[in-house]
Amino acid sequence: MSDISTVNPQVLDAVWATQKAVNAPKVVWENSAGKAFQFVAQATAMAVQDATNNLRNISTISTTAIGVAMSQLMSSGDVDTWQAVINAAQNLVQTSANDLLAIGQNAAQVLQNFPAGPPPGNGTT
Repeated sequence: MSDISTVNPQVLDAVWATQKAVNAPKVVWENSAGKAFQFVAQATAMAVQDATNNLRNISTISTTAIGVAMSQLMSSGDVDTWQAVINAAQNLVQTSANDLLAIGQNAAQVLQNFPAGPPPGNGTT
């Protein structure tokens, strides 16, 4: 380790001034608030992404179910039974789309209303 007395006093002053500026309560508060906002933004984006994946999966399942039901309807002629299956599959997609919309709107509201708050003290460093 080097002796601190051999370091140029101007360099030491610059280091101490930088440390004081970086560790000032307002700076720490603003950095923390920014990081918290980024974490909330990421969490809401993941919620929307999960809802999108769910809609995609439900659409695949419903399309398959409708295809099977149409095949059965054409071979059996039983419109009442297979039309109910087709309607249920279509309703499932609509419900999933409504869920995606609600999740997206709620995520946007959470992000918009996330409290950054004022810095501690009077806002000075």
